Amino acid sequence: MLGADDNSSPDELVADARRLRRIYDDDLGTGGSTTGPRPVVSDSWQRSLAARVDPERRLPPLVYRADELRDVREGHPLHAVMPLLRSTLVSIADEAMHVMLVTDADGHVLWRDGAHGLLPSADDVGLVEGTRWTEDAIGTNAMGTALALDEPVRIHSAEHLVRTYHDWTCVAAPVHDPDTGDTIGAVDISGPLHTVHPALVQLVTTTAQLAENQLRVRMAIADERLRVKNMPHLAGLRGAEGALLSASGRVIASEPYGRFPERILLEKGTERVRLDDGREMTVEALSEGYLLVPPARRRSRAASGRPAPSLALRFTGGSGPRITLDGTESAATLRPAEILTALALHPDGLSGEQLTLMLYGDEGNPTTVRGEIHRLRSSLGADLLLTRPYRLAAEPDADFLRMRVALREGRAADALDACHGELLPRSDAPAVRDLRDELVAGLRHAVLAAGDAELLHRFTGHPLGTEDLEAHERLLELLGRDDPRRAAVAARTERLLA
Repeated sequence: MLGADDNSSPDELVADARRLRRIYDDDLGTGGSTTGPRPVVSDSWQRSLAARVDPERRLPPLVYRADELRDVREGHPLHAVMPLLRSTLVSIADEAMHVMLVTDADGHVLWRDGAHGLLPSADDVGLVEGTRWTEDAIGTNAMGTALALDEPVRIHSAEHLVRTYHDWTCVAAPVHDPDTGDTIGAVDISGPLHTVHPALVQLVTTTAQLAENQLRVRMAIADERLRVKNMPHLAGLRGAEGALLSASGRVIASEPYGRFPERILLEKGTERVRLDDGREMTVEALSEGYLLVPPARRRSRAASGRPAPSLALRFTGGSGPRITLDGTESAATLRPAEILTALALHPDGLSGEQLTLMLYGDEGNPTTVRGEIHRLRSSLGADLLLTRPYRLAAEPDADFLRMRVALREGRAADALDACHGELLPRSDAPAVRDLRDELVAGLRHAVLAAGDAELLHRFTGHPLGTEDLEAHERLLELLGRDDPRRAAVAARTERLLA
């Protein structure tokens, strides 16, 4: 697939580029040439043209905006091996005037690094993070063709279908998940055609294999952690057969040994599975995998010693969101807090598209949300954050929910007690923004309508009421002339008037 001329010198590569351009012009221009492109290139051209890729197209499509990339990267398995990829390839790319690109399985460039002097040229031709480089998006190219064929590929000069890239040579190799064997991305080195060294083909291929090996080591460590943590579940079966599975369905441990296949395919949310030999097993979700037990041995949470998880959310006020899980409190970043807010508002669950709309509006991408849910489940536990649809297994004790219920029931004082300020004041998620406006307006209306001096006094000292002129003026009307609080309230009112 890499071509017979992979050991060519730089001068020979330039000369070969001229030859390829003549072939390109003949093959795509007049309809045929006595000397055609390599079969791997010809086949790729046919696939690309069948996908209606225009050879005169200028740039690949931009799929991810810069503000979306961080979350997408962190949710991708290659994020864990980026230090290895950078240490192996970036220094070489920088010295040889190349750029390193790493894509996901769908051809989206998630990472880019390399020679700073070349980056502006790469920008000009769309070799940037967030773009899509599959064959159906931008024609024959090393990243897209390597993903299409699932093997290393070099695409030189006019072997690119789109004319924009005829001054570039690219080498790419796919990277596979050692757990499932699925392709999870590609590693690519791209540069001007006269600077490409033939050794890059072997280097990129070897680097992809090193990344797979490191992922395999990390998988083995995770398997051992899962085994040690959950072996008591198998021991608790007291001789009955059962199996401990990874999140992907690999059998990590079983009782008795050898009674289960190496992998068991599980549909998300399934509660029972029938094995190839006809045995039916109950599926119990663990925080990092699954436990298979006979149907008669299904354990309830109480029987297994695991009480239902308790979840408390304090998301109002300017001190930052706080999550308390089973009695342990911790700070939360904004995006997980936004997700939990949306799920708390919809106890029956949300689809990926619905949750995306609530977090990002019409411009959102469900792929981003899936990555965020994956990280949040790893933090909270898969037995608390369920999927299909996305929902919480436990009803949260949330300050914003208590406030909302109190307002709807006309209990203004209880609503004020539950509130510490605005709901997630830094959030611009549509669902949060709408609820925040609802709660602020609802609390203010309820307090003013109550005509209660004590309640108004508390409100004017509350973060939501300290700048409310109308509330201060109404409080002055209700306070008696001899009330010791009157002077302070009057001073604040004068300040607001000024």
